[in-house]
Amino acid sequence: MKISLRHLRIVLAVEETRSVTQGAALCHVSQPAVSAALTQIEAALGTPIFERGRGGLILTPAGQAVALRLRRALALLDPGLAALAPRLTRTATVAQLNALIAVTECESFSAAARRLNIAQPTVHRAISQLEGEVGQPLFDRTSHGVIPIRAVRHLAMAARLAFAEVDQAEADVGALAGREVGRVVIGAMPLARAALLGPAISLFRKAWRTLPVRVIDGPYGELVLALRRGEVDVLVGALRPAVAELTQEVLFQDKMAIVARPGHPLATKNAGPAEMAAFPWVVAAEGTPARDHFAAMFQTAGLPVPESLVETGSMGLLSDLVGASDHLGFISARQVARDVARGTLLRFPFQPEGTLRPIGLTTRAAWHPTTAQADMLAALRAAAV
Repeated sequence: MKISLRHLRIVLAVEETRSVTQGAALCHVSQPAVSAALTQIEAALGTPIFERGRGGLILTPAGQAVALRLRRALALLDPGLAALAPRLTRTATVAQLNALIAVTECESFSAAARRLNIAQPTVHRAISQLEGEVGQPLFDRTSHGVIPIRAVRHLAMAARLAFAEVDQAEADVGALAGREVGRVVIGAMPLARAALLGPAISLFRKAWRTLPVRVIDGPYGELVLALRRGEVDVLVGALRPAVAELTQEVLFQDKMAIVARPGHPLATKNAGPAEMAAFPWVVAAEGTPARDHFAAMFQTAGLPVPESLVETGSMGLLSDLVGASDHLGFISARQVARDVARGTLLRFPFQPEGTLRPIGLTTRAAWHPTTAQADMLAALRAAAV
């Protein structure tokens, strides 16, 4: 929903005062400006957000949903603006903040302009306007790019999340009207992609037949950054140590398994780490819990970690390589359960110690999901049973 920051404040001012006239006074704008702003917002949403009642204007159910999101948006945004300069809460615009977000993340004016699909001088002008209001440079110009000061990094993150709240207001209003508006974005780690997302999305589709669902693959570090920025709604996969800004929910406990092709030289032997160390492996990338468990399996046995390794998070590559060679695979037991049941992979009886790990959901601690997002969380929980 494309509205100005002034419009956000006008809606909340009219909610507070129950009056266009008093709302205009509170926002230091004219009464016609308030009326025009409300008309524009209602046109964008396709429904009234205020109705006249006893004592003045009151929010409709759609208006209540919108006001909740706008309060959340400004609660995120205003502290970041005020930390740079109190007047920014009155003067900053969406265009300026979009430029600030892009330059902060790209660390380049030209790259920011390409991302926003606008001319580079327009980006420079937006940043210069903000710097004029603040009274100091917001970025350090270096030979390697433009580096934001710390307060700007915080503001860029807050602005991203605030804009996500405004977008979700439209989805909330759509849900009240029985329309499918918005989308669900899932950050998926390997186990989730192989064993959880298919059943969960199928279940979700029974209620939401057309709502877009986007699944993003990638390393945990990239996915958690996207989650913090509001680009991803939920991460699904192996949980990490707790972080204050994130909430984690355990769905089930998983353990690691060692797999090979049927007919592998060790297939008929009760092999342990000493015998398996001589073979090449397909393993997860360094820094992942699965890779740590792999190293610990050999270290516990007093053996060096094998050097012949293929690192991948792709279940397809592991299945192809292990199934066509003497490579061994170290992977989640649940992730290969179907292949083992079909007989295309053989699971070794040896069970590494201490590989139990929690699999679950990671969300932002203060996140307030839309109806569709909440239903996707419910579907993920049901699929994990």
